Amino acid sequence: MARPEQVLLLEPPHELKFRGPFSDVVTTNLKLANPTDRNVCFKVKTTAPRRYCVRPNSGIIDAGTSINVSVMLQPFDYDPNEKSKHKFMVQSLLAPPDMTDMEGVWKEAKPDELMDSKLRCVFELPLENEKTTPHNCRDISSSRYELSPEVKKIMEECKRLQMEAQRLREENKQIREDDGLRMRKSNMMSSQHPSVVMKKEEGLSIRTVFLIMLFFVVGVIVGKLVL
Repeated sequence: MARPEQVLLLEPPHELKFRGPFSDVVTTNLKLANPTDRNVCFKVKTTAPRRYCVRPNSGIIDAGTSINVSVMLQPFDYDPNEKSKHKFMVQSLLAPPDMTDMEGVWKEAKPDELMDSKLRCVFELPLENEKTTPHNCRDISSSRYELSPEVKKIMEECKRLQMEAQRLREENKQIREDDGLRMRKSNMMSSQHPSVVMKKEEGLSIRTVFLIMLFFVVGVIVGKLVL
């Protein structure tokens, strides 16, 4: 028996694009709109669950509303032969008016009540001469789809950590400069110290010899006077 036609409107309708390089998380957004006068339950599934973080991956879309699903591709070594294995499916069904247990509704749903839409994944690599943004926290605010609050929170936290790391690097640099200055001063004092000691010792030796000679002369004179 053929499945009923999907009631949800998907944007994009056929494919999810992810732009590399893929050394960091790459996010794309999927908009699900419910144009009907019934609430609709949905699930987002993928053939590569370990590669993606989907938020939210299930829920209810109220009548006449829409939601944005963030699909976050985790960092990986890009393999052109693997791209055909990555697919997504949006499954949906009309929610009963008296629904209290969404998981129970999915378990009890009949095959002719389920609707689904399939999307393929497209991976785009930047040109070699194209300047890319830093991978630590890529700015995805230019996406034509509105970011979910959860993704915005993640991006804000990432930027905060970047600023904190920059502050720590600057403090570490200042500490190294201060240590270098102290070491140079210490070396200068160490190089000057032996000469100062030597001069003091030389002065002490001269005074000692002078006193010995003085005592000798005085002794000779006293000896002559006694004799």
